[in-house]
Amino acid sequence: MKLPPLKALPVFEAVARLNSFSLAADELAVSQSAVSHQIKQLETYLGEQLFWRSGRTLSLTDEGRQYLDAVSSALLQIERASEQLLGHEESRLRLSVFSSFAVRWLVPRLPDLQRLHPQLDLALEMSSENPVLSDRVADCFITIHKDSPAYSYESLYVERLFPVCSQDYWQKIRRELGLEGVGGDDIFLAPVDISRFPLLSTHSIFDRAAGDWEVWHKAVEQPIPVHARVQHFSHMLLALEAARFHQGIALTNDYMLSTRKDSEDFVRLPCHPVMTGDQFYFAWKTSRRQERGIQLFRRWLVSQAIEGGLRGEAD
Repeated sequence: MKLPPLKALPVFEAVARLNSFSLAADELAVSQSAVSHQIKQLETYLGEQLFWRSGRTLSLTDEGRQYLDAVSSALLQIERASEQLLGHEESRLRLSVFSSFAVRWLVPRLPDLQRLHPQLDLALEMSSENPVLSDRVADCFITIHKDSPAYSYESLYVERLFPVCSQDYWQKIRRELGLEGVGGDDIFLAPVDISRFPLLSTHSIFDRAAGDWEVWHKAVEQPIPVHARVQHFSHMLLALEAARFHQGIALTNDYMLSTRKDSEDFVRLPCHPVMTGDQFYFAWKTSRRQERGIQLFRRWLVSQAIEGGLRGEAD
């Protein structure tokens, strides 16, 4: 087995992660010249330059970035294997997760995870966009893309949108539509009914103004009426809070209303839903599939998705 200078690998990982020779030296409690020597030794062995150096600016080369992904994963696996052999029960996991999924669905369920698996130490890395799958970012991910062959994926949820409003606003809708004496099961609202009220739109769903309401209307082959009043928000969390405070009707999804408090605060309006085309996955690096912490968290996450109605038993 021909291996590179093993002492140089943690040094390379630290320099790449901290983007600094001096900070890496401080973390590793060695001199900066020792760090430079280890990096030079590794580059000589590989026959590749791992960093671009320009004055005080330091950045990974393409070869360095590729090598870092492999080295980071290997060092993490060595650390985890050593902890298991030493009998250390605690498993530290970094999860990169969309902010809305974390706030509305995951965080309210974490007490159950801590009760069932107290040895899991879960750190959340909030993401507003689909994250780059890399050990440098997190150990596991909630993602909507299956674009890395190095990762395994477990389906959690196929997203659909449906209109909601506050309890008080629902009473206002019923009054204005003349439905006060009609039983809830006998009411079905058409797009023309919905568009009489302010439409709270989330830009980030389809990355265009009123894109969510356009898709919702298009599902029944109707355009947004020209008289419709659309209020724009960058994020679904903001649109949903506006709906909570009686400002109109928002389009939201299942996981945003997955807790008892939210389900009591909002009314899901009796009208058609629409599929966004997004599917949420739990992703982990296939080479780390034997790690007990990842598998414990994966099984818990799937069980919670089934119990909470995000996915069926047969999904």
